[in-house]
Amino acid sequence: MTDIYPSRQAATPQLLPRLDPVVHSEWTADAPIARERAAGFDRDGYLVLDDIFSDAEVAHLQAAAGKLLADPAALAPETIIAEPQSKEVRSIFELHRQSDVMARLAADARLAEVARFLLGDEVYLHQSRLNYKPGFKGKEFYWHSDFETWHVEDGMPRMRALSMSVLLAENNANNGPLMVIPGSHRNFLACVGETPENHYLSSLKKQEYGVPDEDSLAEMAFEKGIVAPTGKPGTVIIFDCNLMHGSNGNITPFPRSNAFFVYNAVSNRLQAPFGARKPRPYFLAYRGEPEALTARHGPLTQQELAA
Repeated sequence: MTDIYPSRQAATPQLLPRLDPVVHSEWTADAPIARERAAGFDRDGYLVLDDIFSDAEVAHLQAAAGKLLADPAALAPETIIAEPQSKEVRSIFELHRQSDVMARLAADARLAEVARFLLGDEVYLHQSRLNYKPGFKGKEFYWHSDFETWHVEDGMPRMRALSMSVLLAENNANNGPLMVIPGSHRNFLACVGETPENHYLSSLKKQEYGVPDEDSLAEMAFEKGIVAPTGKPGTVIIFDCNLMHGSNGNITPFPRSNAFFVYNAVSNRLQAPFGARKPRPYFLAYRGEPEALTARHGPLTQQELAA
């Protein structure tokens, strides 16, 4: 397959045009989001959904996340990533396969139908994880485009994927919230540096390859600005696969946790990696036959909340 987004191949960074749409569906009155929200996502590369879950549902999700963090021995060990220089949990991958509650959340129509509309296709989960930034010790996630890694190391061919971060704790200006550069998804920043063997073993703690150069970042930030979407528990932040984003460390006593789902179009299934000798492991990138998510409509039932 022709590589239309080559990265980690040239000696200098390159800013390439995006050759894929951002919103892949025409808006109609029965779309799951308002017209202005769809237009904002197309323009900025992200949107924020507030108050779509009840207080009881949020408490249920928080309890499920707490259960995972309290008993890491019950999880597949390779899916647990610790903070650099610490044993604190940084991420738990394969979230939807290790928690029935989180699997139900990923399939919830309030998320899945929005993903299906924006991507213009049936969707499946490319990746899922619980991101946890502990108080005092939570380290930063450096600036990056997810698509750059998914393309180079996983073999995702086109920009037809998006991420949804469901906030499980308050994300505020102080505890290392997500930061984005609005509009940065409109171009692809090709990075420098050949991908090392088994790069994921270090990149999940601290990424040093596939990260943008400072000059390109500064130019983007001066032109487009930096925004930190924040919110209370239950807020959902949706962002395009190619949006430049990152987060600061957390030196407050207030931890930050998010359930994180990556939806990919079924038609955009993974190929051979475009810039790595072998693909990353299964828990980082689903490589099987894509199974379209069956959306679960309606709020959580009393039976589900009691489980």
